[in-house]
Amino acid sequence: MNDALRIFLKPKEEREVVQGFPWVFDNEISHVKYFASDGSGRKDAPLSECESADGSACEVFTAAGGFIGTGIINRKSKICVRMLSSAHADKVFENTKAFIDARIRDAANMRRIRYGERDSYRLVFAEADLLPGLIVERFASVDGSVYLVVQFLALACEVFRKEITAALIKTCDPQGIYERSDVSVREKEGLEERTGWIYGSGGDVITINENGILFYVDIAKGQKTGFFLDQKDNRKAIMPFCHGKRVLDAFSHTGAFALAAAFAGAREVVAAEISEDAVSMIEKNVTLNKKEDTVKTVLADVFDLLKKYEGSGETFDVIVLDPPAFTKSAKNIQKAYGGYKEINLRAMRLLRKGGILISCSCSAFFDANTFYDMLMHAAASSGRRVQILEKRGAGEDHPILLGYERSEYLKCAIARVL
Repeated sequence: MNDALRIFLKPKEEREVVQGFPWVFDNEISHVKYFASDGSGRKDAPLSECESADGSACEVFTAAGGFIGTGIINRKSKICVRMLSSAHADKVFENTKAFIDARIRDAANMRRIRYGERDSYRLVFAEADLLPGLIVERFASVDGSVYLVVQFLALACEVFRKEITAALIKTCDPQGIYERSDVSVREKEGLEERTGWIYGSGGDVITINENGILFYVDIAKGQKTGFFLDQKDNRKAIMPFCHGKRVLDAFSHTGAFALAAAFAGAREVVAAEISEDAVSMIEKNVTLNKKEDTVKTVLADVFDLLKKYEGSGETFDVIVLDPPAFTKSAKNIQKAYGGYKEINLRAMRLLRKGGILISCSCSAFFDANTFYDMLMHAAASSGRRVQILEKRGAGEDHPILLGYERSEYLKCAIARVL
């Protein structure tokens, strides 16, 4: 008998979940039905009085009683349920190991078709791969070893930690698996931060080859998982615009866009970062690729640097803006809009006639319509006319789940400024 907790949504709250949105928020829940510990059978109760443990399976129903799917409950989080499957709980959990094995194997096989064995890519993209809260990066070292960097960002995957780790070992045969669950979102899930090797071992810094360019990846201390694989295809896409050009790579992080420009034949590249550690990593990557004569680093706040360049009459042929997310919540969108607009309008003013602007946003809350609206207003404020040559996003290793717009988080516009 299926004794999973049953969660009933308030009227009209089911539409997004039925369409594929993988979260149920606590304020969308009307009541629950659960098996009482006194043996009296199922009881109706408000969510706060339910006896079921966080991390256990639950089934989600419409207000009218229609079954939607199965998820994992966590009342410590405002995201109270993260959906796992459209099947009933007894079917999902009759063999948990097989269920997780199949999900990991399916994600890995989809990437292998596109990327092969010697490439680095995102192996699991959380909700978009139907494994809520789980991020797995696959780094192919130049020495032939494979390392995985994992993040368990939610209780919905933390409860399957053992099965997930075993499935990754079975599917990928890595030299080691390093955990980077050192993110504040775990606190919102009632979890402590965790880092370190959870399988095998290796050095904290590995070397990968991306588009023919070598990069050091600091999997232990680098930002997030150590390297932004989602921009790999976009870095390749900008190369035709850079030959013989003067290029500014703002918010350079590890220098990946800067080195893509250098390898494309740029005559000069400026890589700007506010972090001393980031500048140090950029310089190491530049030296690794013997591009010291082309790429120069600048330690500076990009907002201040753009103002300084504008004031001194500096110009560039190509400018890359790839900032960190200016907002991680919906309530700060307007503030983020102002920040994105400022750097873009200043970049437009710094570009020579016909110059190329590569403008990015990685904030899931700053959607594509808002992003391109911002570019339009930045162009108007800068006194420039702008042609969008390409609208791009993350690579194929970051699939977009229909019904879950936040999986389409990365926007990358290649624009010509007139």
